[in-house]
Amino acid sequence: MDKVFAKPITKQFEFDEEVAVVFDDMLERSIPFYKEVIAFTCNQICLHVKSHANIVDLGCSTANTLLSLYKKSDKTYHLTGIDNSEAMLHLAKQKVNAYGAKINLIQDDITSVVLKDVDVVIANYMLQFIRPLQRTDFVKKIYDSLNDDGLFIFSEKIVFEDKVLNKQMIDLYYDFKRKQGYSDFEIAQKREALENVLIPYTEDENRDMLKSVGFKTIETIFKWGNFVTFLAKKKVS
Repeated sequence: MDKVFAKPITKQFEFDEEVAVVFDDMLERSIPFYKEVIAFTCNQICLHVKSHANIVDLGCSTANTLLSLYKKSDKTYHLTGIDNSEAMLHLAKQKVNAYGAKINLIQDDITSVVLKDVDVVIANYMLQFIRPLQRTDFVKKIYDSLNDDGLFIFSEKIVFEDKVLNKQMIDLYYDFKRKQGYSDFEIAQKREALENVLIPYTEDENRDMLKSVGFKTIETIFKWGNFVTFLAKKKVS
């Protein structure tokens, strides 16, 4: 069980071995409807994408989304997960091997890895960790890598422009975490560790970023409080 922040923190948050071994538990207890969002993401991919599609999960961590897609679909997909954390990929490989899944896992910096001829890019709760000055260029790289009618599906934590509403949503989220068994001390510790590491945009800022790089179809397909899942489609006319 995740107890990473049950003790005083000594550094900013990073995806190291200490986090990796409890990461799945951390995700399920820290992200509202985490399993449902993965299932819904996989449903959308299966509905939109034909067999033999090239699907890439950027920041795949322990490969939960790719494994769900592998188990759910009766289609043959070329699945690739990319992450810079050796500890995360070590666990991902163990899970992939246990299922006998055909998933290619690559350790690399997602901001510099070469992407091309991709039908779907997945990025769950990952863009928020990329510095704002680099974020738009990174999303443009994703857009350029997609084939015509390719999909970019990503989930993010967001902020609200209205300060009162934003605080209400944060309070609602902290109540959710308390119900998952996290103490106020753990919540405060994680908030401090993520300061200046996780930098969320508003929903409109995310939409504007997608439009600026060329996406025409942009939809919010799931939302709970300050957590949103977007689907953007590349259409070349």
